[in-house]
Amino acid sequence: MWTPANNLEQERLDKLNHLVENGVAPYPNRVKCTHSSQEAIRAFEAVETEDHQTPEPVEVTVCGRIVRQNLKGKVYFAHIEDGAGRVQLFVRIDSVGEETYAMIKDVLDMGDFVQAAGTMMRTRAGEASVLVTDLVVLSKALSPLPVIKERVTEDGQVERYGTFSDVEERYRQRYADLAVNPDTRAVFRARALTVRALRTFLDGEGFLEVETPILQPIYGGAAARPFTTHHNQLHQDLFLRISFELYLKRLLVGMYDAVYEIGRDFRNEGVSFKHNPEFTQLEFYKAYTDYHGMMDLAERLVAFAAEQVTGSTTISFQGNTINLAPPWKRITLRDAIRECSGIDYMDYPDADSLRAEMRAKGLEASSSATWGKLVDGLLGDTVEPTLIQPTFITDYPRDISPLAKTVPGDPKHVERFEIFVGGMEMGNAFTELNDPLDQEARFIEMGRLYSDEDDEATPIDEDYLRSMRYGMPPAGGLGMGVDRLVMLLTDRSTIREVLLFPHLRERD
Repeated sequence: MWTPANNLEQERLDKLNHLVENGVAPYPNRVKCTHSSQEAIRAFEAVETEDHQTPEPVEVTVCGRIVRQNLKGKVYFAHIEDGAGRVQLFVRIDSVGEETYAMIKDVLDMGDFVQAAGTMMRTRAGEASVLVTDLVVLSKALSPLPVIKERVTEDGQVERYGTFSDVEERYRQRYADLAVNPDTRAVFRARALTVRALRTFLDGEGFLEVETPILQPIYGGAAARPFTTHHNQLHQDLFLRISFELYLKRLLVGMYDAVYEIGRDFRNEGVSFKHNPEFTQLEFYKAYTDYHGMMDLAERLVAFAAEQVTGSTTISFQGNTINLAPPWKRITLRDAIRECSGIDYMDYPDADSLRAEMRAKGLEASSSATWGKLVDGLLGDTVEPTLIQPTFITDYPRDISPLAKTVPGDPKHVERFEIFVGGMEMGNAFTELNDPLDQEARFIEMGRLYSDEDDEATPIDEDYLRSMRYGMPPAGGLGMGVDRLVMLLTDRSTIREVLLFPHLRERD
């Protein structure tokens, strides 16, 4: 049984017991609500005359959480908040009766949910309010909501203080964070708008939304370590998917020309400001196109989402003004690395020589990394932080891209691009490899390059190869992290700010 942690919680529990002892249900089964807070105000303003009169009373019943209250003798003012906004309650003892007014005075606290019925009016201060004739407790809050306040320091910085100033505590108690922080609620409304915009755009382009398995007998489609689970009835080990790719491309074989999926992926890897063990991914695949077609789709998709969510294709992100309107810059990986590091990696055709050159320039270079992984490391360390405006980095090493077609006449590179905006990678795309024999050879080659313990290891998916042997049309495909897109559109510096319930370490 719950035990109050402090005097405030004990006082609230006593008030709850007082309600029960007086025959008042503190958590009633039935609720009446005729208007949201903003609907009530609009209904009143629609009939209000210039001298603040109404031809006939506007009767409303509103519900919400008490976020402000002030008791002055025989008059009680409160603001209640619902999902639409706030409305003021104006309660007089002669309007509700002594019994109800005593309940208000003795029992109501900040954070309680109430139902208020009455007539809309305008107070002397000019605020549209509900003149309450009946007030009912809907939910008695036993714990006071956390307090979070802001003040400007001497050096002009905004400092948060109060019982809820700890950022990690806000993540752990997201429900309370949402209850007291309108800015947090705004982020997740923007997230919902972002997902809706992605769907609207792709539906308008003729794509079909589908669902593919989350539990998979073989993981694939990305370079990541999976989470493993076990099916008791089937006596079978399964993996939480790390990508949708191989299943979505099976659907191209099955004569769907354009498919997409928005859903959760799971990767058993590090946590950072842009990584969470489970995250929302968008992947889409289209027949009869290539990575150039995917670039066109990607820049139009992101620009459309920005317009829908922020009202503009020009956004502010971490102090930078970013223009998401097409066309975006396109540059090969080789040229980008050469510009930023001074290294032309093609002058160092094997891992040992490239590793030596990187170390000579003071760059980190793993002793076990393949040539392609070293190139990828150069990208992450020297190029990625500089890519603030939207940029397509194209043509990647073959040995880290087993699902993409080789660049004609260039056996070292494949037709692949990554999207970078705001100094972080946002998406990954290929001209999809549709030669089943080449694909099988790539899987075997990857097995030789990487040990079973390496996150880059790619298991051979025999069923995927079988599907390809039936014939897969030439296609382009793209995967994009929805969480990072939301970070971009809401100007948030960490992925935890855009996940309702981010994964956190257990407390000691």
